[in-house]
Formats: sequence, C-alpha cells, structure tokens
Amino acid sequence: MNPIKVAVHGLGNIGKGVIDCLLSARDFDCLGVVRRASSLGSQAFSLRGLPEYASVDALMEARGKPDVAVICGPSRNVPADVRHYLEKGINTVDSFDIHSQIPQLVADLDQAAKASGRTSITAAGWDPGTDSVLRALFEAMTPVGTTFTNFGRGRSMGHSVAARSIAGVENACSITIPVGGGKHSRLVYVLPAAGASFADIKQRIAADPYFSNDPLDVREVGSQQELDSVADNSHGVLMERIGASGSTSNQRLSFDMRIDNPALTAQVLVSCARATTRLAPGCHTLIDVPPVALLAGDRITHIARLV
Repeated sequence: MNPIKVAVHGLGNIGKGVIDCLLSARDFDCLGVVRRASSLGSQAFSLRGLPEYASVDALMEARGKPDVAVICGPSRNVPADVRHYLEKGINTVDSFDIHSQIPQLVADLDQAAKASGRTSITAAGWDPGTDSVLRALFEAMTPVGTTFTNFGRGRSMGHSVAARSIAGVENACSITIPVGGGKHSRLVYVLPAAGASFADIKQRIAADPYFSNDPLDVREVGSQQELDSVADNSHGVLMERIGASGSTSNQRLSFDMRIDNPALTAQVLVSCARATTRLAPGCHTLIDVPPVALLAGDRITHIARLV
C-alpha cells in the first residue's frame, strides 16, 4: 500500500510534534513543511531534515501533491488555511479549539470540502477532539446525567497563542486552573514588549474571546527566563459523569489523563490525517469518525484485536 503523502503547515510546538509523529509512523511520507517566507532557514533542527517551502504551490512543484495537509497554525487562521488547501484538492486536519465557533465552522467547511470532493477533519486535538468522543460515549452509556470536564492544571496552547497575539505582548503563557464543576480560571504570565503598557495589555487580554468568560489573573514577568520557568507543556483532564442507564441511577464514569499537550495534540492530528483517506468528502469532527479509521492497518485485524 502506498504511503499517505502529507504536508505540514506551520512549525510551532504542534508542527514539531506532528513531524515527530509522522516520522514515527510507517504509513506516512512527509513531503515537507509550509512556513512563512520570513521563517525559512530558521529552526533547522526542528525540521528533522525535511524540506521547507513558503507556499503549498512551491511544495507541490518540488515534491508533488500531498494527500492531506496537517494545519498547525493558530485557530484564528484555520478557516482560511483549510479552505486554501481544500481548493487545491488536498484533504485537511486541524486542531481548531474555539469551542463556540465549531458548529458554524463545520457547516462552512463542509460546503467547501464537498465542493472540492475532499475530506476535512476539524477540531481534532484532545479537547476538542478525543475528549469529545469520550463525552459522547459517556452519554451513550448514561443518557440522563451530568458531565464535568475539568482541565489542568496546565499550559493551554490555544490561550497562550491568543495572549501572544495581543498588541504590546512580547511573549506569554496561559495556565488553565480547574476550580471544579467544569469551571476554570486562567493565569496568564505576560512579558511586555519594550515600551508597552502592562495595564493596557491586561485590558486587551480580558476583552479577548479566549479569556472573557473565565476568571482571569494576568501577571507581568520581567524576562524570558522568568517566563520559561512557568511555561512547561504539561496539561491534563479529569472528566466525570454521574447519570442513569435506563431507570438505574448513580452510574459513575470517569477518565483522567496527564499529558504533554503539544505531543498528544500532534498524535491525534496525525491519526486523523490517516482517517481522512477513509471518509466521505465533507467536514467531520472526531465524534463523526469511526475509531478504526484512525488506526494504521486492516479493519478486521483491529476487530480481532480490540473487540
């Protein structure tokens, strides 16, 4: 069977993790990395020997057309980036993580994917993503009940990227702190740019959709070294549901994991890249994807092994 040809779009923490996962799998051929032209030539070690290009057109001219592009940029860029690849007849996967916008994004990308006859899987990280599947399974097991998803304590990549995009911010790290009952607070460490007003930065962060709905504590740090001391990649989730199966109440379900955030997100993206080659055209989320489609190898073999 021919390997699945992949282009990686972006070389941040997730992009680096995606490269690692692709090189660790036997059924993928990574054609290269698409990056901003201004970034070409930097981070050679992170490229792991892969070629880099300023556009997907340049990649295709040099290496041929990929089957799927793994989108590793900020969530706010995902809609445009995904459409760009779909229009070129390339499947896509992304880890878009603005929960409230996912239903509309799926509807919009579904039209774009079907128009090009390609497949897109969006919101394909661990939350949204694999946690979404577990929430669905929990509800299938106990249709009446309540699920609480408690994140952290840990560094949120999406919130950190959002904080870094605020005017006047040189660098930032956002820590998610669970307060129970599915509620969270945000602790944001900010390294202001030279001459920037920290008070203005705090106001801008508080008004941003990523932060406006949760308790927020924004703290100033004085150096990159000080920021590095709190910016590790650890994260996790504790998901709990209490509900009823039929008329039998007090069914208690739980799932707990402690992870390296970008590494797990990257692995889910790569598994979903595989699944795009097995699904009908359109836009899907992980609750739409048969689990067996995520796994390398033969379906019947997995049934014999896992069922």
